[in-house]
Amino acid sequence: MTLPIVAYGDPVLRKKGKSIDPDYPKLDELILNMWDTMYKASGVGLAAPQIGLPIRLFVIDTEPFAEDEDFTKEEQETLKAFKRVFVNAEMIEEEGNNWSFNEGCLSIPDIREDVNRKDTITLRYMDENFKEQTETFNGLLARVIQHEYDHIEGILFTDKLSSLKRRLLKGKLNNISKGNIEVDYKMRFPAVKKGR
Repeated sequence: MTLPIVAYGDPVLRKKGKSIDPDYPKLDELILNMWDTMYKASGVGLAAPQIGLPIRLFVIDTEPFAEDEDFTKEEQETLKAFKRVFVNAEMIEEEGNNWSFNEGCLSIPDIREDVNRKDTITLRYMDENFKEQTETFNGLLARVIQHEYDHIEGILFTDKLSSLKRRLLKGKLNNISKGNIEVDYKMRFPAVKKGR
């Protein structure tokens, strides 16, 4: 089932997510709905706060990046095969060089900006079967994971921009929160009153 994606300005996007346990109600169904929602919106990642749930859960499928000719054949194969559920993720380390990449977000449609992030991360998380994993990721995988991890920490990619850039985007961001934007997927806007 496709769920509405919460738009910029909703307080849930600023909450630090709570850890969940294997008894979380209808977790399997929630994960399936998150995949469905992400694919319908043509995303590569989706975090639970983006569907209104302040919990530590996100899903990632980087296959769409596998077609990008900027990546080596090996990187393309890795991106094509990477589909993962992350539960209760904790960042252990961010290291390496800062590198810039143009990011967007399903909760902030029609805004894309270059964001600097470290190129290597180590993450501890549970998979969908609550089996603990500790893994190191680099390159684009690290970046996509950092973006979704930020969501469960209440951080948006726009927070990583310069104050000047944020000021320049203020009008666009206000329009998003008011629902003054055209999107081809279901969204929930914080400033739009029910019944209108």
